[in-house]
Formats: sequence, structure tokens, C-alpha cells
Amino acid sequence: MALALEIQLQGNVLARNQTPLALLIERAAAGETAAFEQIMIQSQQRVMAMSWRLLGNEADARDACQEVFLRVYKHLRHFKQDRDFFAWLYRITVNVCRDTLKKRHLQSQTRSIDADPNDSVLEIPAEQADAEETLLQAQRRELISRAIAMLPFKERASIILRDVEGHSTEEVARILKSSSTTVRSQISSARRKIRDYCRRHQTMQESQ
Repeated sequence: MALALEIQLQGNVLARNQTPLALLIERAAAGETAAFEQIMIQSQQRVMAMSWRLLGNEADARDACQEVFLRVYKHLRHFKQDRDFFAWLYRITVNVCRDTLKKRHLQSQTRSIDADPNDSVLEIPAEQADAEETLLQAQRRELISRAIAMLPFKERASIILRDVEGHSTEEVARILKSSSTTVRSQISSARRKIRDYCRRHQTMQESQ
């Protein structure tokens, strides 16, 4: 009786130590469809936003988003709970987007990466800025988006994960399975290219 009580208490402690997401992952890995649907609800906006920025348009991003969750569903039972789930999810997203670019021969195309309309981080509330300032902000975002779209894929992924998604350099390195030194170099190069692109555009505007 005492042993049974001890085992039950240990089980209760383990359950309390698990986060809601960890419990969902455990249930989904065991085949519970409703749990997997909840994981999708909690993470699909992140995947969609990341895919949109990497691929440049909504249609490609939606296709990539579906492929990401197909891969997550297929490999979830192999996911180790001591790892960062969202880092794992971002890694899958980056891989899917890279595969999409290769298959559709988009590497050489310069396509504008529009901000996700549901991404409130990039929105400017009307009460905080007048119409002119809002327009200028939108133009700057569009200019930066075009500059990002012209970057090599690895630099694009690094700068989006670091400066847009807010991950640390070390986290970006883990997501991309690279070294921190390499990621720092890619981010530095990407920032320089974005600045140069914006300066060239400004010079052209002023000369007109």
C-alpha cells in the first residue's frame, strides 16, 4: 500500500512539472488527434509568419505551413521533451521553406516579403501615429522587406530568426544547426546588405 501511494505521488509530481504544451505533445505523440489540433492552433501563426517572410507570398507560405505540420505529425513521436519545441518547429519550417525554394527555383527571384496582416508586432495603431507617419513606416517596412528578399537563403533565415522573431544568436544557431560564429557572420552580412540597399534606394529617391 505504501509503495503504491509513493508511486502515485511521484506520478502526480511529474504531471505537475509538465507544462500544458508538454502534455499536449505527449498526448499527440500517442495518437490523440485533438491534442495535435491544439498544438497547431498554438503554433500555426508563428509558422505562417516565418514561412511568409522566407518565401515572400501568402500562397507559398500556406503550402509550406501545411507541409510543416505534416512533418511535425510524422516525427512528433521522436521529439524529445527536454528540447525546445518551438526551436524544433522553426528548424522544420526553415527546412520546408528551403525545399520549396529549391523546387520552385525561387532562389534567383527578388520577391517582396510582405508582413503578415495578422502580425500585430508590425502594425502601428492609428491613435499613435498620424496618417503621414503611418505611410512612411509602411514604406520603410516594404523597403526592408524587399532588401531581405534579395538575401541568400541562409542570411535571410538568420536575420529573420534573430531580428524579427527575436531569438538569441545561440538559439538561431541551434535552430539552423550551425555555429554561433557562422550565424553572427551571416547576420552581420545581412544587416550590411540591408543598410546598403536602403541607402541606394534613398539616394535614387533624392536624385529624382
